[in-house]
Amino acid sequence: MKISGFTIVRNAVKFNYPVVASIRSILPICDEFIVNVGDSEDGTLELIRSIDSPKIRIIQTQWDMGQGSEVLSQQTNLALKECKGDWAFYLQSDEVIHEADLYKLKFWMRHYLDQKDVDALRFWWFHFYGSFWRYRIDFGWYQKQDRIIRNNKQVESCGDAYCFRRVDGKPLRARLTFCHLYHYGWVNSNIEMQLRCDNASAMGFMDNNKNNLFAGGYGYLDRFPSYWGTHPAVMKKIIAEHQLSREDFDSIRRQLWWNPFFWLRLRFKTGRRVKERII
Repeated sequence: MKISGFTIVRNAVKFNYPVVASIRSILPICDEFIVNVGDSEDGTLELIRSIDSPKIRIIQTQWDMGQGSEVLSQQTNLALKECKGDWAFYLQSDEVIHEADLYKLKFWMRHYLDQKDVDALRFWWFHFYGSFWRYRIDFGWYQKQDRIIRNNKQVESCGDAYCFRRVDGKPLRARLTFCHLYHYGWVNSNIEMQLRCDNASAMGFMDNNKNNLFAGGYGYLDRFPSYWGTHPAVMKKIIAEHQLSREDFDSIRRQLWWNPFFWLRLRFKTGRRVKERII
């Protein structure tokens, strides 16, 4: 069994995407990793080269911004086309996998390898917001998504590259991995987040309501569920340097000092789902 990792990235330095941590998080189980580096205004290409792994193969492309949100799926499919593995493991530049889940994911890929009726493997999601210790479960924040697909040319990225579909139009047949994907796209300074939102809106793949929602900043973080568990080890330095997260974690610790589950640092996500948007 061969596993291909793949991703797309552009202006990662400018927008402070943790793309190096993202790639390194699954590199140990990948036989190759395809990185589609778009024409950037910063040192993104040099940043990817700094990973210095023989598994990584870089392709350089020009992104046609006139395509709007479709440019992301198009560029994702260009990277997918270069994958040679039985499975293609896709991560966006702000998505990271916990090292504790790598052996489980490899198990599921091997388990379903010969079951051709399985097109994709699905993850539960943590959408961290404002702080590395808060996540969103309210309306508009999807809680499950596919990131590992069978590399048989019958599955492709679609829309703004947040999901996959079968090329024949039939429903995608996915199986749950019982593993979490750590999405860090909404943990950054207010200035950097507004730059990202403005860029996303200009490209046409962000709901304007989300952009307007962020205009007032993150707001009171304690209205969101707290995360008690560990984060992927590749994120340790980034998390340690995030001032708001340090303050938030201290606040959570003061509130939950009595709770043994907090001190065990179990990776836990509430099953409660808020159906109305939290503002």
